[in-house]
Amino acid sequence: MKKNLTDIVQSQVIASIKEEADLDRAANSNANIVFILTGNLITMNDYLIKLKEAGKTTFIHIDFIDGLSNTKSAIKYIAEIWKPAGIITTKSNLIKYAKEEGLMTIQRLFLIDRNALAKGIEIAHNCKPDAIEVLPGLMPAIIDKLTTMTALPIIAGGLISNKDDILKGLRAGALAISSGDPRLWNLDL
Repeated sequence: MKKNLTDIVQSQVIASIKEEADLDRAANSNANIVFILTGNLITMNDYLIKLKEAGKTTFIHIDFIDGLSNTKSAIKYIAEIWKPAGIITTKSNLIKYAKEEGLMTIQRLFLIDRNALAKGIEIAHNCKPDAIEVLPGLMPAIIDKLTTMTALPIIAGGLISNKDDILKGLRAGALAISSGDPRLWNLDL
């Protein structure tokens, strides 16, 4: 049976690895979920092995992995060879392919104005990801509004720089906060 993302979240801070140098810090952090936003076809398997050995649930942001194409066969390869828990992407067609392969999916949305907000929710409702990651994450009022617009879990990320930013996002209704700042990965939240 496929797991629900809300059942997986233990730490409400998700480690977002943007540089290979932070891989060990993420593996040794309190964060039980790790978003991988760096790497390539050569390095990814080693990253995943290291994180899985550390007991981390991994998601690959496929828009940032060097050498991956935005195709159904790339998603099939990810699911069958690398075997992360899921993927993150801005592309709704890749959400569909990943779901067909049994991967969990997170639709990343950049909320630059009201039109982007409305269109993003429409796209998410059509492709039905397991969660939505909204950027920038420093918008408690928008996070609160999103929770009334969709039943999908909300992850906030981008521009998160301290514990207060995280707490504001969580109080506004976010399931978790993703951060690329290793100093925030060991908060007890």
